Amino acid sequence: MDIRAIDTPRLDWTGDALALGFFEDAVEVTDDLAVLDEKLSGTLNELIAETEFKGKEGSSAVTRVGAGSPVRKIILVGLGKAEAFQPDTLRRIGAAIARLAKKEKSKILGISLPVWNQAPDATAGAIAEGILLALHKDNRFKSEPEDKEPLLERVDLLGLAGQEEAITRAQFLASGVILARELVAAPPNECTPITMAQTAQAIASNHNLQLEILEQEECEQLGMGAFLGVAKASDMPPKFIHLTYKPEGTPRRKLAIIGKGLTFDSGGLNIKGAGSGIETMKMDMGGAAATLGAANAIGQLKPDVEVHFISAVTENMISGHAMHPGDILKASNGKTIEVNNTDAEGRLTLADALVFAEKLGVDAIVDLATLTGACVIALGDDIAGLFTPDDTVAQELLQASEKAGEKLWRMPMEEKYFEGIKSPIADLKNTGPRPGGSITAALFLKQFIQETPWAHLDIAGPVWADKENGVNNSGATGYGVRTLVNWVLNH
Repeated sequence: MDIRAIDTPRLDWTGDALALGFFEDAVEVTDDLAVLDEKLSGTLNELIAETEFKGKEGSSAVTRVGAGSPVRKIILVGLGKAEAFQPDTLRRIGAAIARLAKKEKSKILGISLPVWNQAPDATAGAIAEGILLALHKDNRFKSEPEDKEPLLERVDLLGLAGQEEAITRAQFLASGVILARELVAAPPNECTPITMAQTAQAIASNHNLQLEILEQEECEQLGMGAFLGVAKASDMPPKFIHLTYKPEGTPRRKLAIIGKGLTFDSGGLNIKGAGSGIETMKMDMGGAAATLGAANAIGQLKPDVEVHFISAVTENMISGHAMHPGDILKASNGKTIEVNNTDAEGRLTLADALVFAEKLGVDAIVDLATLTGACVIALGDDIAGLFTPDDTVAQELLQASEKAGEKLWRMPMEEKYFEGIKSPIADLKNTGPRPGGSITAALFLKQFIQETPWAHLDIAGPVWADKENGVNNSGATGYGVRTLVNWVLNH
């Protein structure tokens, strides 16, 4: 699909479908639209009247135009209140238009929407992101493609000529999100520690990143007892993935992004029972998927920031080698951990990854993980939790998430709750009481950071969508990629 930024007036544009946006309670056919309406034999006014179109966000109306018209169909979309108009509005509207055009079997689509805040680059980029993410369809595991409708071949963004760079940036960003989606959506017999390492290799080769993969023996030499304790029961070898993007010249900053990489989580000997959602545990590597997706985008965007992408990838399985409830593991910083629940394994893998990242001498570290059901209870399916003792990093990530259109909410780091994960026989336990479970999980991770500014994102809710929502189709969302990329670019 070709997305073009052109200066052709909507009066002169020709193609299968022309999409026009209207603000709520400001649906007026005036000026050039009045001329266009006359050219289309009154189709605009007629469609608005017949459908009682008011411009509310999420509303739309479609009609055919008479034979011989230069435009085959007209699509009206509501933009909502003008005062609430933001780039993410354009992202969602772009997604809605793309889905409507596809449903209407349009091959050539024209889009005419208002420019946000006199910023044509942000406008074009947001619309393009929405289109690309909404039209992504994952048919890899079907014997025959489910979707046999003709593909949208060309999209013209009217009045946005000269914004090719913004569209290219959106394509790079979308490629990262789509990679993350497809990793999370892949079944656990297809997405394994081995294939995750192969994906990292492909990213390194395609975009000239450096790659280091630590095998089990090398992890043992570094004393990664927490990570390897989780990996013991799996027949799949663990893979500690470290991708590095280095810009030309001296980097302005050095950052690290760490993703939880459990390609399947059975719960271990504390096995997940019936009704626990064990069949969905292929998505327990959503953090690692977002990390690799961000690497894929950053490798193409080439900012002047050095970024380390890290994931300790394994499965949490059951065998005669499995770690037991009651075991004590020693992490690579020397801290000892009493395992009182083998199903709290993600934080064990992240512990060694955090220690590894801090030794790289970076300026800030962000980890993201499908870590706790408690965070889903607190924030629901659309919002990730942000945990950090550092106000500067918190503000940077909140601004990045707002720009990305991914919802994030800062949660408390209540130090008093650390009492709940103290162990009488080790330095700490891997789980605490049920109340405040996402907070104690973050406090656990904090024990593996010494001085580097750090934040933890609990993405257990928004990593998956049960139904279509905004730019997301049902299934894996690729959550986190856009926030991470914006954080790197604006850091």
